[in-house]
Amino acid sequence: MKLYEIYKIVDEISPFELQEVWDNSGIQVGSNNQEVKKIVLSIDVDDELIDSLDDDTLLITHHPIIFSDLKQINFDTYPANLLQKMIKKNISNIAMHTNFDKTHLNQFVANEVLGYEIIKQDEFGIYLEINEDFDIFSQKIKEKFSLKNTKVVKCSNFIKTAVLTTGSGCSLIPKIKAECFLTGDIKYHDAMQAKSINLSLIDIGHFESECFFGEILQKHLKILGLEAIIASSKNPFTYI
Repeated sequence: MKLYEIYKIVDEISPFELQEVWDNSGIQVGSNNQEVKKIVLSIDVDDELIDSLDDDTLLITHHPIIFSDLKQINFDTYPANLLQKMIKKNISNIAMHTNFDKTHLNQFVANEVLGYEIIKQDEFGIYLEINEDFDIFSQKIKEKFSLKNTKVVKCSNFIKTAVLTTGSGCSLIPKIKAECFLTGDIKYHDAMQAKSINLSLIDIGHFESECFFGEILQKHLKILGLEAIIASSKNPFTYI
């Protein structure tokens, strides 16, 4: 198939017009009429993945490899060093980021991973009915996401409702109307802000909460008659 044909298909699955204004989802590398021989799904692009791919592969990723403006193409720096290798192998790339969060990823994690009842959903937040002690709830979250360590801010002993945002959602803290917020990449000042408004936090990890991207998209592509391989995406962090 041509790259633009596959782009149209994934745009129907998760419209790119839904992405945030700061995002850069869509075709990252390649041309509309480029021939695609194989489709591979991954959260990110890295050296090891590129080396493992055949020529003329379309790599559909969650995170855009080109996120901010490129002012120079220096092959000694990221991401130009990866782009050089992709171009040499005629590897194209489509990123499905915040649009996919809104249409699929958050809801999948709420339903299929956590299994709590969804009360309501807005663009980035899934409201869940919990009704559990904080310590019991946080232990369940640790197990569901296979977290080796769980970073929390405990402001309430009992959690009636919680909000889930996969990836990095701490900019939403002032808008959360619940006892607890589940998201990744929680920083020190995020914790201080949440504590000041009596909002408990549980850090569910960025990679750990988004590693289901390939699994979700593969099912939708298969329904439409497209076969895709899920790459073994790796967390850039290790814990010692």
